[in-house]
Amino acid sequence: MHGALLFLLLFSAAILGWYFFLRGSDHSRFDRGYPTPLAGTTPSSAIDAVNRQVAAISGDAGSITGGTRAKIASLRETMDRFFNRDYLCTIRPSGAGEPRGEWVIPPQCDSRCRLLYIHGGAFIAGSPMSHRNITDRLARQTGMPVFSVDYRLCPEHSRLRGIEDCVEAYQWLVENSPDGPETAMRVSVAGDSAGGNLTLVTGALARDRGLRPVDALIAICATTDATMGSPSLVYNRDSDLMLGTSFGGFMKLPTLVRGTLLVLTGRRSPANPLLSPLLGELKGLPPTLLQVSVDEMLLDDSVRFYHKAVEQGVPAVLETYAGMIHVWHLFNPELDEANIALERIADFLREHDCAPGNGVVSASV
Repeated sequence: MHGALLFLLLFSAAILGWYFFLRGSDHSRFDRGYPTPLAGTTPSSAIDAVNRQVAAISGDAGSITGGTRAKIASLRETMDRFFNRDYLCTIRPSGAGEPRGEWVIPPQCDSRCRLLYIHGGAFIAGSPMSHRNITDRLARQTGMPVFSVDYRLCPEHSRLRGIEDCVEAYQWLVENSPDGPETAMRVSVAGDSAGGNLTLVTGALARDRGLRPVDALIAICATTDATMGSPSLVYNRDSDLMLGTSFGGFMKLPTLVRGTLLVLTGRRSPANPLLSPLLGELKGLPPTLLQVSVDEMLLDDSVRFYHKAVEQGVPAVLETYAGMIHVWHLFNPELDEANIALERIADFLREHDCAPGNGVVSASV
């Protein structure tokens, strides 16, 4: 009897300890609201066509048979194929001995300023190819070369491997241009969704490891809290057409189950700042721009990060957009809000002297 009671007490203590290991600190005090959406509260007419495209992709993904690996492989192929079009920039894969990825070089290029781009895809999918619609536009918008890193993905690799790939790409970019070794005047880092997470982590690690500081950070619809404590993960589930069907199901799992799965892929507690940049020290980060839709599940990940960053002295800016899907930037130039958001990114970089200011963008491409 005493043995059974002791076992029950120890088991309960272990479960409680594991729960707190996964949970992290409470950041609800940073639920302080967000600014008025930049492009107004009524989405442009092109959003209906975009939503139909996203629904079609989600439907195709849901019909895939086979195991998890087969579904991930199909998702990767779909993402690479969906935005396969002709671009005005020169696309050049990196060479032997260089970080995996590709240069996106605009027609008018000043390589003294450089941008590292980290693609999204829930840490399991996406590639430099899948996000060329963003990197090509940013390169032309700013007039500087973009290096899109092809970091290692889960589940073949842990999250930590992907993080190191991004940091190494940043270090390399500081000293290398598309034309060879050349120290940069300015190097900024940008990314969307999972790539937004890696962008913020890269900025923090550059600071903590004594590397050359990142000059600016751009986090598009970033996931900042792997403990999944943001209220919008629940209240925006139905309005998020891209994440609601897939990520929404994951959110229905018990907290302990979700956290354990994240430990298996991240090899760290979800509360570790390497996985949850929101839960780390933000003081000392460079100028940071966050963009997010008020209708997506990750809204409060950006809202909380912004308010904490400002409280800790970071020159941060939060921009919100109404009626947009997750990472609507991909749907430029058809979607007005995508064009506006990408122009705002270029303006932010120029404002902080991180772009040469000679970007040329054709309105028809």
